[in-house]
Amino acid sequence: MSQQQPFFILPENTQRFIGKDAQRNNIMAARLVAETVRTTLGPKGMDKMIVDSLGDITITNDGVTILKEMQIEHPAAKMIVEVAKTQDEQVGDGTTTAVIIAGELLKNAEKLLEQNIHPTVITRGYNLANEKSQLLLNELAENVSINDKEILRKIAITSMIGKHGSAKEKLASLLLEGVQEVIDNGKIDFDSIKLEKKVGGGIEDSELIKGLILDKERVNSSMPKKVTNCKIALINGALEIKSPETDTKIQISDPTQLQGFIDQEEKILKAMVDKIISSGANVVFCQKGIDDIAQYYLAKNNIYACRRIKKSDIEKLSKATGARIVTKPSDLNPSDLGIAGEIEELKVNDEMLTYVKQCQNPKAVTILIRGGTEHVVDEIERAMVDSLSCLVASLNLSKVVAGAGATEIELARGLRSFANTLSGREQLAVLAFADSIEVVPRTLAENAGLDPIDILTELKAKHDSGMKWAGIDVNTGKVIDSWKEGVIEPLKIKTQAVKSASEVAELILRIDDVIAGSGSRTQEIPNPESMM
Repeated sequence: MSQQQPFFILPENTQRFIGKDAQRNNIMAARLVAETVRTTLGPKGMDKMIVDSLGDITITNDGVTILKEMQIEHPAAKMIVEVAKTQDEQVGDGTTTAVIIAGELLKNAEKLLEQNIHPTVITRGYNLANEKSQLLLNELAENVSINDKEILRKIAITSMIGKHGSAKEKLASLLLEGVQEVIDNGKIDFDSIKLEKKVGGGIEDSELIKGLILDKERVNSSMPKKVTNCKIALINGALEIKSPETDTKIQISDPTQLQGFIDQEEKILKAMVDKIISSGANVVFCQKGIDDIAQYYLAKNNIYACRRIKKSDIEKLSKATGARIVTKPSDLNPSDLGIAGEIEELKVNDEMLTYVKQCQNPKAVTILIRGGTEHVVDEIERAMVDSLSCLVASLNLSKVVAGAGATEIELARGLRSFANTLSGREQLAVLAFADSIEVVPRTLAENAGLDPIDILTELKAKHDSGMKWAGIDVNTGKVIDSWKEGVIEPLKIKTQAVKSASEVAELILRIDDVIAGSGSRTQEIPNPESMM
């Protein structure tokens, strides 16, 4: 009998995992990502130091920052990083929560796979549990509005407490004051609050400006350093002579023609400045350049001017001062001007900044963040962004829940009741989902050096007795009423985290074949243990 020739359908050097090997490999990679950020969760979470290839250091406990900075190669692990990015884009906070729930869902799914439960059954059960979770969370949530100042202050502090606890009261007050200024019809645009960071001074020197801080100085030293009762013109064009779009040759046969050419340029620039003067403006912010001759005429007329302002800052100036953005000076009318009480050039840590202050009813404000070192300022900024995101999410949805693990325990309790109404193997998947949700209070306890088994037992007992917001006080190790203690978070953090984690877990569980082609950038699928 002739020997059978081996049959190849894939090119040489192609690596392939099939069936349980593929699932095990993917689950291991995803779990390792979750384990990496798990220790950063909560007020007692630890920080990570990430050093990039250039030697630049990032010190943070912000989940999405850690995962973005890490050079993760494994394809399944990259999918978990996407969960953190989605959470960050949709809500701005809760990235660590979303990642560790995803990791735990896969860990518990692996136990079900070992019991020969088919991945399709598990994903169907997880999908049912996710849909039920969204309903349960909405039923649990409490209403909030801009008038609930104390609740909003607590939301800001809760988000910040794990990242920069030392000045949380001061920073939360600045954020809340800023939010109250820019809220419009009960909604907030995240971009209406600008965070400007400068090294120097302490955290307590951070301040709210009812207007804008621009990292620009006046274009000419002859201009006034300070202007009061400001009438502001915003121009998104240039105060310069426009160059021809094609190559142009000008022939000049005698010096008078050259002088006439120069005089004409000066005349055009003077006409531009005269139009600004006639509109009544005493401050000009220009998105493009300002010619030296135009600078001279502006300075001569005591007009404060800055050039090359970012488009986003021009738009914020429009919101803050009420000015209308015009394309060129000839379009400028007195009705287009904005108003500010004071504009001043100030030196902060060897850098000149322009302060636009005392705007009337501004719809854009700036928070100047100060700190002793660059690493401190960067981490405060990340904490402020997360905290601001939480305030925006709370007010835009008008729904909040208590933190400290209370919501997760109550949600898991509701899911277990739901599982009892199901028949078949999906019931096991829903129970596994409920167990996975409890990873949040368990991790909070572990990171605080507490016994998670004792804490979870006590928490469940309190919830069973009707204490809806029973959570963990990580400082004392006692069970508290999270709502009364002021540990409050936006509902959207919870709904988005559960939804994203569930979807990525279902996606990874449905993969039963991993093929890495020889032409791919990474020629082989990295071993999960060595991917980081």
